[in-house]
Amino acid sequence: MNILLRYGEFHNLTFAFPVRYTYYFYPKFFSASYVDGFSEKGNKIFNIMCHHMRFMVTEVQKVMPNDTFYFTVLRNPISLMESSFSYYKDKGPFTKASNLEDFLNNTSTYYDVKMNNSHLAKNLITFDLGFNPNGVDTIKNVKTTLETVDQIFDLVLIMEYFDESLILLKDALCWSFDDVLSFPLNRRSNMTKKALTLETQEKVRRWNSLDWQLYIYFNNSFWKHVEKFGRERMQREVQILQMKRSENEKKCLQSEVVPSKIKGNLMMPHQSGIATILGYNLKPEIKTNRSLCQRLIIPEVQYSNLLRYLQKRKQKLFYENKAGA
Repeated sequence: MNILLRYGEFHNLTFAFPVRYTYYFYPKFFSASYVDGFSEKGNKIFNIMCHHMRFMVTEVQKVMPNDTFYFTVLRNPISLMESSFSYYKDKGPFTKASNLEDFLNNTSTYYDVKMNNSHLAKNLITFDLGFNPNGVDTIKNVKTTLETVDQIFDLVLIMEYFDESLILLKDALCWSFDDVLSFPLNRRSNMTKKALTLETQEKVRRWNSLDWQLYIYFNNSFWKHVEKFGRERMQREVQILQMKRSENEKKCLQSEVVPSKIKGNLMMPHQSGIATILGYNLKPEIKTNRSLCQRLIIPEVQYSNLLRYLQKRKQKLFYENKAGA
């Protein structure tokens, strides 16, 4: 998200911001009416839509141009489940479970599809992509889901191979290495991470069987894209990207720190559940490219609010100049 926000800002593009907050009334299905400035009669003026939603392609198509490039990123459902339990511990089905193993061993006690935020606890990827997370796990149902996602999205990235994913994205969009430069954001402290036993991992796979089949399919699809791109070329370009990241880390970052040691609210990431989300402090002596360094580490909520303000100001000036012409 930081990459897309930064690209849009630096190239003077127009964002499809949510009417409120930094998400489109999630967990409701996305609706075109949730976009600030959208009009059924207006032209499709938006270049980038990147805020959190429950995907509904027919509604997105009302907002975005016909030649829009659609991409998403999937995460291994095992690590996603462990992370979700930590991040959403105070919400829905996770609230009363003492730990993830307890939840998985007693899903009939803790999980109720009618409960608020039940979507956070089962097949979250399936839910976010707009499908039923409690759907029947049949060959026909899974095949339909896979084919639909494959047809809609031009590229499906894999979080566990994030640098390789960025190289494929760069190539598909004809971007530069600087355009896909990023630092890890919203990273949890290791103290709030928990290693899962093989038995627990298997329980996660079974509980999130729809997500697991999505992940396996698109993980295989991802490596087909890599083969087409070229393994050796991929290795070279990943090294270039990692070198650029390392150079900018040395130039920009003083340290990655816990929330209590972050200097200034502008760089404070959102904290949730029992997770401790780390942030960064910049080197105080930075003089050149300080703006880029700040943009690389600013959390998505603050960055979105800043860009929303700048976009509204630009639109206001445009209409004032048009009226005075």
